[in-house]
Order: sequence, then C-alpha cells, then structure tokens
Amino acid sequence: MSVVVVGGGLAGISTAIALQETGVPVTLVEARPWLGGATHSFRRDELSVDNGQHVYLRCCTAYQGLLRRLRAEHLVRMQDRFDVAVLRPGARPARLRRSPLPSPLHMLPSLARYSHLPVTDRLRAVLASAGLQRLDPDDPALDLRSAGAWLAERGQRPWAREALWGLFITAALNAEVDDAALGLSAMVCRRALFGRPDAADIGVPTVPLAELHGGPALRRIAEMGGTVRLKAKVEAVTTDPKVIVDGVPIAADAVVLAVPHEAAARLLPAEALPQPLRWHELDASPIVNVHVVYDRPVLDEPFAAAVGSPVQWIFDRSGVAGLRDGQYLAISLSAADRWIDRPTAALRAEFVPELARLLPGARGARVRELFVTRERRATFRQRPGSRSPRPGAATRARGLFLAGAWTDTGWPDTMEGAVRSGLTAARLVRRHLEGVRDR
Repeated sequence: MSVVVVGGGLAGISTAIALQETGVPVTLVEARPWLGGATHSFRRDELSVDNGQHVYLRCCTAYQGLLRRLRAEHLVRMQDRFDVAVLRPGARPARLRRSPLPSPLHMLPSLARYSHLPVTDRLRAVLASAGLQRLDPDDPALDLRSAGAWLAERGQRPWAREALWGLFITAALNAEVDDAALGLSAMVCRRALFGRPDAADIGVPTVPLAELHGGPALRRIAEMGGTVRLKAKVEAVTTDPKVIVDGVPIAADAVVLAVPHEAAARLLPAEALPQPLRWHELDASPIVNVHVVYDRPVLDEPFAAAVGSPVQWIFDRSGVAGLRDGQYLAISLSAADRWIDRPTAALRAEFVPELARLLPGARGARVRELFVTRERRATFRQRPGSRSPRPGAATRARGLFLAGAWTDTGWPDTMEGAVRSGLTAARLVRRHLEGVRDR
C-alpha cells in the first residue's frame, strides 16, 4: 500500500507524517524547493526573513501535536498567560491580559480596564460576549451573516468593533469584522476567548519558519522511510489513481491533494469534482507584511497590537532573524486589499510615520532598511456564505482525497486548520486502504 501526497505545506506534511506513523509508505511531491508551503523563510543579507508572521494559540492543539511529531516543540515560546499591549496614537498603551479567574470570567477584569473603549462600550462588550457564547458556530444560518452586523445589533459601535473585536477576528480570519462570517467569528471567540482560561495564550516561533516546519519535516519524513520530491511539477491526477509528475506517472493506492483550491480544481479529473464546482467562490484574501529595521530598539514588547491606526500588529523579529544590532520590526496587515498593490515607497511613507506615532522610541530612530512581503492569496476569503463551498476531504473518486485549510475543517484558514485537514485526510486514506486490502 502506498500513498502520494501532493503539496508540502502544513496540510501535506501532517498527512504524510500521520500516515507514516501507521506504517504506510508515502511519497510527498512539492513544486517548490522547500517544504512548509505558506510558512517559509528566505535570506536577505544578514537577515533570515519569514514571508509572514505566524503565531498560534494554546487552543491550537493539532498544530502543537505536529510540532511534537517534528521534534520542534522547543523552537517556539508560549506566553505564561494571554497578555497583549494595545497601542493607540496619542494615548497611553492599554493591556488585555487574562486574570486567574475561571472562564469565562478570566477576561472581564482586563476588559473593565480597557481604556481605549469608553465605559459604556465596555459594558456593551460584556453583553455581546455573553451573546457570542450562546451561538452555535455549526449553525448554517450563522454563515450567512457578518460578524459586524451581528455585533452592531448588540450595541457594538464601529469604534468598538475595530478597537476590540477586530484585534481577534481580523487576525484570525484575515477579514475585517464587518466582512467576516459570523459562524467562524463565533467559533474563534468561543474557542479562544470563552473556552479554557489559557486558550488564547499566544505562541511564537523562536527560529525562522524554515527551521520550524520545512527542515524538520524533511528530516522526519526521511527518518520514517518516506520520500520527498522537491521542485517536482504535478501535471495531473487520474482516477487509477496516478499522479503525473514531470511527465512521468506515479501509481499509488491513494492520492491526497494538499494544494490550494484553484490548483486542486485544475489537477483533479472531472469525475472527481463536485457538481456544481463551487470552490472558486472561496476566492482569496491577501496579507502584507512591512519589515522595518531601525538603528536602535524602539519597541520593548515581543509584539503589540494597534488600534486607531493602519498598523494592526507589530512583532519584534530581531532575535529570530539574527539581527546583530538595532531592532527589526514586522508589521502584519491582514485583510490587506488596500495595501497589496501599493508600491514599497508608498507603504514606507504611510507606515514609518505611523510607527513614530505609536512608538515614542521610533521618533528619533533611523530606518536602516524597509522592505515588503506580500501574500496575495494568503487565505480564502472568509466572508458570509463561505462555508458551503468548502469541501470535505473525500472526493467523488475512490482513492482521491483533499487536504488544506480551505477544506471543511470547522476552523478558519490557519495553521491549525491546515494540520487538522491533514489528519482528517490521513484517517480517510487509512480507511480506504483497509478496504483495498480486504478486496
């Protein structure tokens, strides 16, 4: 029994390792010269640069399980407790921090002191939180509504939606609050904010992403007897099933396509596709990262959020990137449609002054370097109505399966969703192989 996994992102890696742990030989085929998919790194002079900032929460149990399988769990750092500085131009920083109280009361003291919201808005936020806890994220009706409209009906004015709810929903769904699907938004809030008290604690890599995912995955798959083919172009998949790689067919007992939805629709045979095919409705939403290297430290936090500013989240990348002196900050911009096509010079003119407004230390500092990374298709567009086009892991053809954060995992398009999709695909493949053996 053998399996071919097409795509070396987190979904493909998770599928391959889960199968190999049960003794199934796997060939992993990836078009790029590295594993890790959308989580990768590159060199820029002395810096090791991630293509984008990726974090996870303590509630992301499948992703943490993957790190353990990769023997990379020591390469991340988890907060002792959820604690985020929230910056605002012209105002003192506020903090959102969980207390020792049991859930769901653990965030109430911090919300009560959240100075970026008027007291009346804080009270309304408590009532909206109670309403969110009562929602069922699996209710199909919630997918047809936006989180912004639902919050507005419960007294959350535009500033509250930006300065509080946007901190979590926009970062998790890569969508503005008013454009985000209510079902996924409720899932994120219930799981991270109103679940276990420590669910929202934030974990960050302490090494470049290539050393956290891609490198360990290559080694682990090889140790377990699997095969990885990099820079290999998959041209088609047949129902035999076979995978056509660089013009040569590879026969397998099962094939898992762990690629973006556009590529999956192009590679799968017509008889394996759903009728009608709706994956194109998922579209794509961009993320932009603005990387700024200063001649001195200007931020004394490992990361911070910002409100009332085009800046959303700022991360200190100095140690991870190998910067010898000064400070390297990365601004992460989700739902970045307004920024994705702006030239670097225009982004510099926008964000260098904004950082000076937010960070007093940046006002006298010199910018040594500024560059931009762009992920045009970072996630699918997680707007109302996006649930029904998400497919399950099985296709209409025996032996052909799907994996990827865009499939119907119940989670947003995140690292956790990608890993969960891979584990689901692996389970279905094992079930399929048992049926093949029995015939």
